[in-house]
Amino acid sequence: MIDPTDSRSSNRLQAASLESLPASVVRPRYRRQEHKPGIVHLGTGAFHRAHQAVYTDTALGAEGGDWRIIGASLRSRSTCDPLNRQGGLYTVVSRDVESEEFRVIGALDRVLFAPDDPAALIDVIASADTRIVSLTVTEKGYCYNPASSSLDTANELIKSDLLRPDSPRSAPGFIVAGLQSRRRSDAGPVTVLSCDNLPDNGVITRTVVLELADRIDPELTGWIERNVSFPCSMVDRITPATTDAGRQYVADQLGCVDECPVLTESFSQWVIEDRFAAGRPAWEAGGALFVTDVAPFEKMKLRLLNGSHSAIAYLGYLAGFEYVHDVIANPPFRDLIRVMMDTEVTPTLEATDFDVDAYKDELIRRFANPNLNHQTRQIAMDGSQKLPQRLLEPISERLSEGKPIHCLALAVAAWMRYVTGQDDAGTTIDVDDPLAKDFARIRRDHAEDPAAIAEALMAIRPVFGEKLPTNPAFWNPVTESLTQLMQTGVMATFESTLKRVNGRLD
Repeated sequence: MIDPTDSRSSNRLQAASLESLPASVVRPRYRRQEHKPGIVHLGTGAFHRAHQAVYTDTALGAEGGDWRIIGASLRSRSTCDPLNRQGGLYTVVSRDVESEEFRVIGALDRVLFAPDDPAALIDVIASADTRIVSLTVTEKGYCYNPASSSLDTANELIKSDLLRPDSPRSAPGFIVAGLQSRRRSDAGPVTVLSCDNLPDNGVITRTVVLELADRIDPELTGWIERNVSFPCSMVDRITPATTDAGRQYVADQLGCVDECPVLTESFSQWVIEDRFAAGRPAWEAGGALFVTDVAPFEKMKLRLLNGSHSAIAYLGYLAGFEYVHDVIANPPFRDLIRVMMDTEVTPTLEATDFDVDAYKDELIRRFANPNLNHQTRQIAMDGSQKLPQRLLEPISERLSEGKPIHCLALAVAAWMRYVTGQDDAGTTIDVDDPLAKDFARIRRDHAEDPAAIAEALMAIRPVFGEKLPTNPAFWNPVTESLTQLMQTGVMATFESTLKRVNGRLD
């Protein structure tokens, strides 16, 4: 048996081994050495490698160009060394219920570990060869305060970047430092492209970059406004974290070691605002859709897919389910998620020609895919950063129209139960969230008092803002659902919620 974690293995996926792979494995359809890097990407985790890098690989095969990717990790070196040992090559396994495809991606040139050498990342951002700086750094990586719609200057990374702008630690800090160097060397225009699950992600990126730049050098702000574009985008591909079992499976199928494979679903979607300051790859060759307004697609995806995912994750984890497909295979869970989509989320979406009902049907099928093994715990991470756009914004819109929020309130209550650290079986939850210390304090102070827990959590203004916590139409159903979750458990609360929804519909 091949050991896929053995970094000493000579039988490794690399350029010289491509020809020895099984004939069914799809290989890069271009000569990698003939294409220079033109993209710097911050955050080379599994999602980027399953999504934007795949689209770029397809574009290179279709139309060529100097668009290979220099990746950068800002926090962990776990994939840097392995990917570099493999010359940037890795495998994407696209899996449906009945089929799978193995594909080696060649778009990645190399990966930098930013904390080791901040100047190296600044230099590649500043290079005239770089025409796009893209990023997938998760919601918290933007150092953005949604309550004030501005840069979070209380963030420790931002504080550090303001003190030492030439040795940044945050994603906005590296972008600003790179743009400053780019300005000084007259390297020309560039596009900064966010590919994270944030509403108006291009607007948010522009906001944090400009505000940080203005604090460091006001003259840089004007240069950025004239030379840098920040298009919005919507991304969609369910990509679980790769496990040791996944690595072993890929090694057995390839006959060689790949330390960084990605196992994902076949479905992939990318909608991009077509506003690039210095050109772009032919991403449409891979199915990317270029539009003038991403917002309707973005809202649909964030609220239907990501909002449902969050509800599934918190409720499912509390009930003892490890994987999303196990949750959705349970009829009461599946029914409640579909009712939430149909009755409380879909009415908040903008009217388009897009077939929303077909999209919801497809989502249920994707959630049910047993080959993904998407962990509820993975989705539940960093919930304080995800809750506003996934659940609280549609709730605010529903309440402004006097509409009920039974299912959405239950999802928020499930998050509250989750972050206060105990599931239905009484097992302690290891909460992975930037606000984990605050949640632990609330748990210590209020023990098993649902109303006190709800009140304390709603007082966290960066999450809940100012208006929702004072609105009884929000406070009452959330507190009621949290009380039921804590006293009777998930399944009984499900039944009660569905009864309320059906009674309202009747």
